[in-house]
Formats: sequence, structure tokens, C-alpha cells
Amino acid sequence: MKDEGRGLRAAETGLASDDSLDLQSIAGTLWRGKWLIMLTSLIGLLVAGYYAFVVAVPHYRATAVVILETQQDSVVDLQSVVGGISADTSAINSEVEVLRARSLMGKVVDQLNLTADPEFNRNLRDPSLRDRLRTQLYGLLGRTEQAPNLSEQDAAARERDAVVTRLLSQVTVRNVPSSLVFQVTAETENAVKSAQIADTIVSAYILNQLEVKFEATEQATSWLSDRVAALQVELEDAEAQVKDFSAGTDLVSIEGLQALERQIKDLRDRITAAEATEVSAAEVVANLSNATDRDARAEAASDPQLTRLLVRARSDDAIATAFDTRFNQILARAELEATRSTQQLEALRGSLAQLEDQIDRQGQDLIALQQLQREAEASRLLYEYFLGRLKETSAQEGIQQADSRILSDAVVPIEPSEPRKTLIALMGAVLGLFGGALLVTLRENSKNDFRTASDLESFTGEAVLGQIPLIPGRGRKRTLEYLGQKPTSAAAEAIRNLRTSVLLSNVDNPPQVLLSTSSLPGEGKTTNSLALSQNLAGMGKKVLVIEGDIRRRTFQNYFEGLPKKGLVSVLTGDVPLDDAILSSPLLGADILGGEKTATNAADLFSSDKFKTLLQEMRVRYDFIVIDTPPVLVVPDARIMAQHVDAVLFTVKWDSTTKPQVDESLRLFRDANLRVAGLVLSQISPRGMKRYGYGGKYGSYGAYGAKYYTN
Repeated sequence: MKDEGRGLRAAETGLASDDSLDLQSIAGTLWRGKWLIMLTSLIGLLVAGYYAFVVAVPHYRATAVVILETQQDSVVDLQSVVGGISADTSAINSEVEVLRARSLMGKVVDQLNLTADPEFNRNLRDPSLRDRLRTQLYGLLGRTEQAPNLSEQDAAARERDAVVTRLLSQVTVRNVPSSLVFQVTAETENAVKSAQIADTIVSAYILNQLEVKFEATEQATSWLSDRVAALQVELEDAEAQVKDFSAGTDLVSIEGLQALERQIKDLRDRITAAEATEVSAAEVVANLSNATDRDARAEAASDPQLTRLLVRARSDDAIATAFDTRFNQILARAELEATRSTQQLEALRGSLAQLEDQIDRQGQDLIALQQLQREAEASRLLYEYFLGRLKETSAQEGIQQADSRILSDAVVPIEPSEPRKTLIALMGAVLGLFGGALLVTLRENSKNDFRTASDLESFTGEAVLGQIPLIPGRGRKRTLEYLGQKPTSAAAEAIRNLRTSVLLSNVDNPPQVLLSTSSLPGEGKTTNSLALSQNLAGMGKKVLVIEGDIRRRTFQNYFEGLPKKGLVSVLTGDVPLDDAILSSPLLGADILGGEKTATNAADLFSSDKFKTLLQEMRVRYDFIVIDTPPVLVVPDARIMAQHVDAVLFTVKWDSTTKPQVDESLRLFRDANLRVAGLVLSQISPRGMKRYGYGGKYGSYGAYGAKYYTN
């Protein structure tokens, strides 16, 4: 039940603490560590100030501004061989990279001879601390740094590359948003050098654009010249082929072919007519040849003379002979006419074949000639085009314009841009402030002891019955004298509050026998026992104080005249109780001191004689206070706690650790013993104020001065 109660109380306390873990709690923690925070902030301010004003090398920043020209006026109305730059994002980003190109930076390095500048060439600087330490380390290890075996040319190239890399690290190129403006910023240890580098970069950038265009034009001119020469040769060859072909063939033209075609048409018409004539002549010959008598012959011949001779030929032989002769003449003439028609037809057909062959041959020649002429014309057009481009490109060689222009040159800065001394000092102070806050927070979180009663109650789950401040006075005896002489002091009031809390811890059955113990020696349990006894005696009560710590016997440091025989002799029956008791005027109570013995103390307090003694003392005294040894050292306190009414457990302020308290209370719980309450003792008012608790807690609060007379 005890463990469950403690766990429930701790859980409730934990929930409360979680709920109250707000800014006020954090602020309170930071306020308690305000001096540490101020110290760390001051240290940060001094360190940052020393760096900014003494150690840091000033750097100067200069900026040159250049703008892209996407639209340019042409000096001559010719199409450019090399086009300008568009205004899209990719082109702008590309120009940023061009401005940061190693080739461009290499030209700047060469132009300004930065390889001879120690700021950029580390080989010209004195060895750094790191280099010296590395050399010494290699020396201790018996090793030597060997430089790579490079030729003079390779070494110079590597050195130049390192300078270019260094320059790139000190140059910033920025495009002004939503514009074609670029800011080129150089930062060095020299103001003039920074401006000079920025101006040189933008000048080299613009010159590079001109060089690129000039090289492109030059390459185009060279290529066009070669191409024009080749095309000229091709044109001359084509024209020569046309000429040779024309010379080797008959004069051929479309008009000539058309005339020949007209001749063919005429021939075909004549052939048709000749064919008809031939048929007619053949029919005449056939008709004449087929006529057998003179009547048929006269009719077939259709000759008037034969017709006249026909009548007389029937009666006259001479006339008949003349008729026959005349008919034969007509037949011979008809046959001759038929032969002539056939020959004429054959001649016409031969002429037609010749003309057709001539047209066919000349048509093929014309096609070949036209092909050669077209090839020659194509070569001429291509030649003239490239010749014109060559002339245009040649005209552009001296009129290229850069795609950018300088808006403003770099201005030599008057004040260094870095270090920003005030800002660095301020940042140092702020970092120190945060560092101090972190240290305070870590210290608070890692705190392993107790400074307030609430902390003690939250951890243990037990009630804190009293909070006792440090009691002024040198020596333990002076402590009791102070409490007696200053009854209205803060310490006396704290003891009085402890007494009240103890008596009210069980209203129905107030405790009579009280046991005072602690985890370790030196936590103030003995002082608290005596002070509580003194306070109880001040109420007019009869009080007995028993020195249960017979191993150390510290009462002799508080009181003079203690009997040599004490608690051990009383328990063994060597002396009567009254002879072992000292009545102290300073304490106002009786004291039963301890004494040295060979008997084990634990065995002694476990005996029935000790139990019987306490029962007898309950009758004689109103209150009995037993001062016992620490719990973690010997088991005496737990043994005696079985016979008492209340156990007061003392915890030293800002000293006793949580594991010590937890282990001590665990020992009581394991023995099924109840601790009536805790006492937080030896509280330092100055310490509480230092931790920020001075105006908040009881007898050591800021308002307590109105009530206490210390």
C-alpha cells in the first residue's frame, strides 16, 4: 500500500509538473541561471569582438553590372551569321555559367597576373598553422612530404588552375530577378583589387562574346570560300558539258522539232493521197487487162479515139490494128502510171521513216541537253547563293557587336564588407546567451539533488514537514546558543514550524517518541534533533534526547559534562538511568549520551532491554527524541524505528543526491517502516536567491525579513 500510495502521488505530481511545464517554468529556470547566462554572453561578446576587431582580415566587395542585349541594330542590312541571345530562362542561366567559366577566369588571372598575388596563390603565402602542424606530425612519425614529380610546365599549369579555383571562390555572379541584368561581385582583401577584378571579368566577358562571333564569322568565311571555289568548278564543268554536247550534235531546238513534226504530217497526207492514186492506177490496169474484146476495151479505156475507132474497126482491119495499137498504148501508159504511183508512194514512205527517225533522235538529244542545262543552272544558282553569302559574311567580319554591354563599372569600396564587426559581436553575445541558457537548462535537467520542498516531495512522494535554513554560529554548541538567544530568527521559526508539522502529523495520537536520521553523515540530523528538542522543551514539555549514534558520539561536541557512562551502561544495568542523564540548561531537556562499547550497536538496539527502556521513558517524559546513525551506513536507525512513533528523515539542501534518498527510503519500506516526513535542512538563503528561489519560499523568502529577527 505504501508503494502504491507513493506511486500514485508521484504520478499526480508528475502530471502536475507536465501541465505546469510552460514558459513561466522555463523562464524561472533561466532566471535562476541568469549570472551564468550573462557570463557566457559576455564571453561570447568578447571572443566575437576579438575576432572581428583583431583577428579577422577585412574583405572588400565590389560589384560591376552588365546587361544582355537581345535586340541589336544592324550596321548593314545583312542576315547575321552568328545570331544574338534570346531572353529565355535557359539562355540567362547559360550566361551566368559563362561568366563563371574557368576559361574566362583564366583570362582574368593572366591579365591581372594573379598567380603572383599571395592572396590567390597559396604557394606564395607563409605556411599555415595546419601545414606546420602536419609537417611536425610527419616529422614525429619519421615521414616526409614528397611533392609530385612534375615538369616545370605541368607545375605552372597546376598552380594556375589553383589560382583560378581560388578566384572562382571569391567571385559571385547573380542575375537580378525578372531582368537581363547580371551583377558580378568580387571580394578580396584589397578594395582596389576587388573593383579591378570585377571590371576585368565583365570586360573579358564582353570581349569573349566578340571573339566568339569573330571566330564564328571567320570560320564561316573560310568554309564559304572553299565551298564557292568548289561550286565554281562544278559550274564550269556543267557549262562545258552543255557546250560540248551542243557542238557534237545537230542544232536541236523545240521549234525545229515542231517543224519536223509538221513535215511528217504533210508526208502522211501525201502518202495517203499516193496510196489512193496507186489503188486507182492498179484498178485501171486491172480493168484494161481484164477486157477481152474491143467493146470492153473501149469501155475500160474510156478513150474517145478508141470509141471512134471501135465502129470502123469492125469492118476495117487497118482500123482494127490501129484500135489495138491505140489500146496497147493506153494499157502501157496505165501500167506506167501505176508503176510511177507505186514508186512515189515508196519514196514518200522512206522520207516519212527518215523524218520519224530524225525526230526520235533529236528528241533524245534535246532531253539530254535540257538535263545538262538544268544541272548547269542549278550549279549556277547554288554558286551565286554561296557567293552572295560569302560577300555578306566577309562584310560582317569588322562589324560584330557583343550581346552585352556594361551598365556600371565597379566602384572601389570605402568600408570593408566583412567582417561585419557589430553584427559578429552581437551574434557572439547572442550565441553566448543561448549557450548559457543551454548550460543552465542542462544543469537544471541533470540536477541530482534537492533545492525545494516541492522537488523533494515530487521525487519521494513523502511530505516535507520542515525546511531548516543554515543556522548562524561557529561550532555546534554555538548553534544551540543562537536558537536560544534568537527565538524570533528565521532558523528558530523554521524549527518551530517543524515542531508544529510533527505534532499535527497525527492529530488524534500525536507522536511521543521521535527518531531523527538521514542518508549520510553531515546532513544536519543531529542539529535538527537537538533544535527540535530545545523547541519542544520551550513549550514546557519534559523532553529526553537519546544519542543513538553510539559509534560516533557527537553529543560531546554540543555539551560539556556528559557522564562517562551512558546509554550502553543503562541498558546493561551498570548504572541507574538518573546517573547517566545530563540536564542541559542550554537545551532545557535531559540528555542520555552514548558511550564506547565493544558490543555491536545493532544487536544492542535489537534487544528487549532497549524496548523496555523506551517504554519506561514514555512514562517519565512528554517527548523522546532519538538521534540515530545514517541509514546507508549502518542498520541502527531501522532497528530503532520499530519502537518509535514517528521517523524524521533529514535531507541536506543541494547536497544529498536522489539515488541516496531513494535508496534510504527503500530500506525503510523494505522493513515495513513508515517515515512520518522529510526535513530539508541547511538551506542557504544566498544559494536560494542565486538559484532564483529567494522571493518564493518561506523563511528564506525575500518577505521573511519583516517577520524574523536574525
